[in-house]
Amino acid sequence: MDAPALSSSRGVSILLRPSPPLTLRRALSPAKPYSRIKTKPFSICASLSSDSSRKPCHRFSFPNGLFLVLVHDSSSCSFLYGGVAAAAVTLLDYGAGNVRSLRNAIRYLGFDIKDVQKPEDILSANRLVFPGVGAFAAAMEVLEQSGMAEALCTYIESDRPFLGICLGLQLLFESSEENGPVKGLGLIPGVVGRFDSSNGMPVPHIGWNAVQINKDSGILDDIGRHHVYFVHSYRVIPSDANWDWVSSVCNYGDSFISSITRGNVHAVQFHPEKSGDVGLSILRKFLDPSSSSKKLAHGKASQLAKRVIACLDVRANDKGDLVVTKGDQYDVREHSDEHQVRNLGKPVELAGQYYKDGADEISFLNITGFRDFPLGDLPMLQVLRYTSENVFVPLTVGGGIRDFTDGNGRYYSSLEVASEYFRSGADKISIGSDAVFAAEEYLKTGVKTGKSSLEQISRVYGNQAVVVSIDPRRVYIRNPNDVKFKTIKVSSPGPSGEEYAWYQCTINGGREGRPIGAYELAKAVEELGAGEILLNCIDCDGQGQGFDIDLIKLISDAVTIPVIASSGAGAVQHFSDVFRKTSASAALAAGIFHRKEVSISSVKKHLLQEGIEVRM
Repeated sequence: MDAPALSSSRGVSILLRPSPPLTLRRALSPAKPYSRIKTKPFSICASLSSDSSRKPCHRFSFPNGLFLVLVHDSSSCSFLYGGVAAAAVTLLDYGAGNVRSLRNAIRYLGFDIKDVQKPEDILSANRLVFPGVGAFAAAMEVLEQSGMAEALCTYIESDRPFLGICLGLQLLFESSEENGPVKGLGLIPGVVGRFDSSNGMPVPHIGWNAVQINKDSGILDDIGRHHVYFVHSYRVIPSDANWDWVSSVCNYGDSFISSITRGNVHAVQFHPEKSGDVGLSILRKFLDPSSSSKKLAHGKASQLAKRVIACLDVRANDKGDLVVTKGDQYDVREHSDEHQVRNLGKPVELAGQYYKDGADEISFLNITGFRDFPLGDLPMLQVLRYTSENVFVPLTVGGGIRDFTDGNGRYYSSLEVASEYFRSGADKISIGSDAVFAAEEYLKTGVKTGKSSLEQISRVYGNQAVVVSIDPRRVYIRNPNDVKFKTIKVSSPGPSGEEYAWYQCTINGGREGRPIGAYELAKAVEELGAGEILLNCIDCDGQGQGFDIDLIKLISDAVTIPVIASSGAGAVQHFSDVFRKTSASAALAAGIFHRKEVSISSVKKHLLQEGIEVRM
């Protein structure tokens, strides 16, 4: 049979011939500067009327169903449009958490998406992805009431191509202890139980951990000895009854199931859409099993890695442009006659650069969010949306997440505010001032009302999605009995020789002190549902003299949730110091990265040399 041909009005005829698949990267538009475009398995030759020689071309396929044929000759390029994209990937999104990241990853890899609207959409799917997020009981309720639970079981039992992610793995098992017992889909023997924090491991399990491959699953090829990103409080223990399903395990206090495989059915406890190039490789192998992707470099992962986080303090400058800035003890204005907001770059561009440099997470802090209605801050929401299109590590956003009544008298709950951030691309939200008020009320009454932003959001999205940002200031005292708050004996005496200090919490960007200590706040927010603590220190902010080790040790020893050390980093040694001397799970920096005084890669190389596990 002759090769199919296309002709253009310029006399260019196109002949399609079989060839290996090819993946290329090309600029598409200013809003989406880079997208991954996958060529169909054809090479295309152009025959020009003025030249009988054949010239190579490429056929680029786009998620919107169009393809672009690019024909090269010595003087110009000709473009022809037409064709239909490959079958869409079906996505089961039941409306909880950040599914935008997965959508972006699928589109980044060159595939279109069809959303499940009714049970029949599951049964007709060619490839089904189920990104479960949030609470087990809420997810099962949605699946059962919509009739999708039965359709999902039928699809999986028919050995159709399926990929479950995080809760999408847990729901396959018999039941969960989360707010339960709650019955699951019952496809795999086993019970989903909570991690045991009594062995000293912080819960939730948040971060980049290593997996041990048990059997060939296809999609996990090459990821052994690489870190992948986990964020969960519940897990399933492998047993004789479910072992033939288990394709990999992970160790966090005990060994738990990190992935399952049987035939065309796959599910992973970690988040491939948040696991960088390793995760994209997994998704690509599921979406297109015949694809030949670049082999990953040999990894050295063996355990949970310490995280290095890049923080971007974002606010509008005096011209109204959204910029990344950095404070000196929370003062973000230049010490000049103009007194302008310090401008260190554009948020989306910097986030993309830090992702390439190896940042384990990106944190956006809207530092004036406490002043205004956050959902009115459309530029900040756009920053999240654009960043999540090309950055495939976790994104955290904070600033102004609270109940709010706008100028028209419309009331918005903090849950609605957080939900919009999640829909825009955030994986975690950070609560500051509102968490202080909630903790004060809880310590005063001893009652969990369930109405605080912290309680509402953690109940719907899970505590792993909620970070509490603490902004304390050191207060020196001579006698620890002088205050009712937890005190420490400081490693360096105060300005008048004081040997003790307590840490007073502040709100509104450090502008107002509150009658609560950092220790008391941390213990209270953990009980109210926080999954992680971002621990700042106003005294150390912007000083470059190192983290406040006394403060970080106090808090990380007091709680059973992960603690992120922040404020004061000025050299690579400061990162190894905080990891060796405290139980911090992660360390965050801003100014030294923005000003290019220290790079993320140099921090990680130093930590590796010091024997501290990091993701490389």
